[in-house]
Formats: sequence, C-alpha cells, structure tokens
Amino acid sequence: MKITTIGLDLAKSVFHIVSFDGKHNEVGKRMLRRAQMRDYFTQLDGCVVAMEACAGAHYWARELEKLGQTVKLIPPQFVKPYVKGNKNDYNDARAIAEAATRPGMRFVGIKTVEQQDIQALHRLRQQRVKERTALCNQLRALVAEYGIVMNKGVATVKRGIPLLLNQWGQINQWGQTRLIPSL
Repeated sequence: MKITTIGLDLAKSVFHIVSFDGKHNEVGKRMLRRAQMRDYFTQLDGCVVAMEACAGAHYWARELEKLGQTVKLIPPQFVKPYVKGNKNDYNDARAIAEAATRPGMRFVGIKTVEQQDIQALHRLRQQRVKERTALCNQLRALVAEYGIVMNKGVATVKRGIPLLLNQWGQINQWGQTRLIPSL
C-alpha cells in the first residue's frame, strides 16, 4: 500500500492527516504534533501533500518540499465544497485531499521567505495608514465639538492642527496647551 496523496489540515500544535493510495482509497489517518511532522514525512516516499493556503502553510510547504514531498496549496474557498459530513479536522483533511485530485483545480504558489517578508511589510504599512486615517478623523471630530470644521485628508490635519494650536492655544512653560475661547 503506497501512499500517493495526503490531505493535511494545519493547526497551531496538532495536525490531522488523511492518506490515500493511487486509486484514491483512504489508507489511513493520523494526528501529529508539531514536533512529529518532520519525522513522519521523512519516512514517506515522495507523495503529494495538499494543504489549505492559510497561516503557516507556506512555511510547512517549504519544509515538506525539503523532505522530498510535492506540496499543493489550495485556497480555502475551493476546499469547502468537498467537505462531507460534520466539520471536523479529519473531514477537512479528506476534503483537502479530494480537492487536490480534481482536474482544473487552482493552486496557490508557495511563497519564499523573501516574498513573505515583503508581504508582511506591506500589511504592516497598510495597517499604519488605516490607524493614521482613524486618528485624523478622530481629531477632526474632536475639534468639530469646538465649532472648528476641517476638510478631510491627512495633509489638511497636519497643516491645520499646528495652526489651531497657535491661534487658539496658549503654551505654558511646561509645554502644556490649553484652549482659549475666541471673543
């Protein structure tokens, strides 16, 4: 009994695998802890290991390829139609393996460490931009409570706040600002 395809359901610490032979008959299922993954896949002859493209998938794909396995990453939305029965980790692993054997299935390319680094930087920057926009909107709302209406835009807020502080505020010797109502 040669294992040709494995459906691997990734998790934080306990992974579930379901193994299939060349005729796509289920030949075994197993639960592996993180520390057991490399040992288990080192003992296998090269086979197709299918996983959902989720957190940690690219890391495990690179590791399994180093061990001689062929890895296929599938977008989660393409796996969902193949889940049979109640949702559990073994049924998810079966569905992943089933989806991997379908003709015309679209797979995700395995990212290198460098590609993941660039993606992480882009996501961090995107989050900072969202936070900056939220802060500017909050500042505009706060000054609107004092009857000061500012146009939208980060540049407007950057120019407007210092002008407001100079016009309406008085800075004491400790660097504190207090608003003085206009007369």
